[in-house]
Amino acid sequence: MQKTLKNLSSAPLSAKFGMVIVFIYLVVAIFAPLIAPYGEREILGRAYELMSSEHLLGTDNLGRDMLSRLIYGARNTIGLTLIITTLAFLIGSLTGMIAAALGGWIDQLLSRIVDIFMSIPALIFALLILSILGTAMPYLIGTIVIVDSTRVFRVSRAAAMNVAVMDYVEVARLRGEKLVWILRKEILPNITAPLLAEFGLRFCFVFLFISALSFLGLGIQPPTADWGSMVRDNATLITYNDITPLIPAGAIALLTVAVNFVVDWMLHKSSGLKDVS
Repeated sequence: MQKTLKNLSSAPLSAKFGMVIVFIYLVVAIFAPLIAPYGEREILGRAYELMSSEHLLGTDNLGRDMLSRLIYGARNTIGLTLIITTLAFLIGSLTGMIAAALGGWIDQLLSRIVDIFMSIPALIFALLILSILGTAMPYLIGTIVIVDSTRVFRVSRAAAMNVAVMDYVEVARLRGEKLVWILRKEILPNITAPLLAEFGLRFCFVFLFISALSFLGLGIQPPTADWGSMVRDNATLITYNDITPLIPAGAIALLTVAVNFVVDWMLHKSSGLKDVS
């Protein structure tokens, strides 16, 4: 605990800023029903009402409170992103470590399958699958998990390959240790740092990807609040010099920048490089 607090206190200002922003977003996402002044789907007045004491950010195209939708959007977008990133990471990192540990035809088979998926642009692949199967939540989650797990596979395989050739791993094999034991005891502990940093990067990519799909109408479906769809629904206000559509866009950008600040610091720590004064 003391070591963790010491590491946090020694973090650069950018990383501390990122951690504060991420913490605020998480608090808003978790306690959204308590923080939001109105319901997520509650129609309260006319469409596109201006900012007022009753509606601090005005209303959207259906007369729903923009501030409440923005708060609930944090819960929906961030929650879905965490679920997808976690699933993609579990699948990609596990298969990557298995490919590196076993090698041979298993490594070749998994690598070629991943190459096929990575050869297709991610957005085009998602648009094709979701257009055919529909935009139900299981299809949305499954599609993005497939797209993102291939990237995680590449990173985890590359990191695990460097560990799999070490003498202590070979000794474990000669000792008769099973694959699961080697992955859990020898390989995973030695690649945890780059994997944690990659998790942060993947979170950003998935977060932006969901927002992009929602903006195109294939992501989180209405009436569920989502920042990407909020930008799309209120985009017409830009022609009237109204900044309302830029607020959810700014929320997306701020979280992405904050997470990247934290990831940059984690990568620096894991690299073992010293700060140059």
